[in-house]
Amino acid sequence: MDGVTLRDANVSRQRANPRKLLRKVGFWASVVVIVSPAVLVFLWMLSLSLKNELDNSTYPPVFIPSPPTLANYVQVFADNSMGLYFLNSLIVSGAATLIALLVGIPAGYGIARLSAHKTTVLILIARMTPALSYLIPLFAVFQFLGLNNTRTALVISHLVITVPIVTYVLIGYFESLPRELEEAAQIDGASVWTAFRYVAVPLARPGITVACILAFIFSWNNFVFAAVLGSRTTRTLPAAVYNVLTFEQLAWGPLAAAAIVVTVPVLLLTIFIQKEIVAGLTAGGVKA
Repeated sequence: MDGVTLRDANVSRQRANPRKLLRKVGFWASVVVIVSPAVLVFLWMLSLSLKNELDNSTYPPVFIPSPPTLANYVQVFADNSMGLYFLNSLIVSGAATLIALLVGIPAGYGIARLSAHKTTVLILIARMTPALSYLIPLFAVFQFLGLNNTRTALVISHLVITVPIVTYVLIGYFESLPRELEEAAQIDGASVWTAFRYVAVPLARPGITVACILAFIFSWNNFVFAAVLGSRTTRTLPAAVYNVLTFEQLAWGPLAAAAIVVTVPVLLLTIFIQKEIVAGLTAGGVKA
C-alpha cells in the first residue's frame, strides 16, 4: 500500500509541475507584455537625449549613441532654467502633498468610522474628474485674488489632485483596521482624538506612505495647472518641457533630455521605496 501511495504521489507531482511551469511562463509573459512598452519608450527617449541632432534625424534610426553626448542636458539647463523649475516642482508638490496629508488623514478616518459611503463616492468622483474641469473656476478666483502666476496658486490648485487621492486611499485603509483597538483605548479614558492620534494613525502608517507617494507623483506630473496658472519663473518641470519646443524646429535631443529630467526623480523615488509601496498596498492601503 505504501508503494502504491508513493507512486500516486509522484504521478500527481509530475502532473502538477507542468501546470506550475505554465503558470510561471504565463505570469512572466504578462509582465513582459505590460512593462515592455514603457521600458522601450523610456530607453528610446534616453537614446534621443544622448545623441546630437544629426544622429537623431538619420534613417534608419540609431538606437545606441556612438559616442554619447551630454550636450542636450547642458543646453536644457542653460537655456531653460531647469534648475529653477526643478525647485518649483519640489516646493509645489511637497507643499500640496503635506497639506493633503493634514486634510486627508482625518477626513479618511472620519468617513471610514462613520461608514459614509455616499461621501466616499463623491470623493471618488472628485478624483476621477479631469483637472481641466477645475481650471477655469480656479483661474477666475486666482485672478480676483491676485494670485495668478504664483507658487501659492499652484499649490492650491494641486490640492484638487492630492486631497482626493489621500482621502480615498486612507478610507479603504482605515476601514481595514479593527475598531476594537480604538474602543479599548476609549474605555481606558482616551478621547476620540487621542485614539485617532496614538492608535489609528500609527497602525495606518503603511497606508499613509502609499497615499503620500501617489499624491506626490500625481502632483509632480501635472502639466495643465502649471502651464496656465504659472509664469516663466513659477512653472514646474512638466510645463518647462513645453519651453523646449520652438517654432523654428523640433529639436528631439533637448526635448528628450527635458523629459528625462522630469521622469528620473519620480522613477528613482519609486524604485527606492518600492518595498513600502508594496507593503502598504498588500496591507490594505487600497481597498477594492
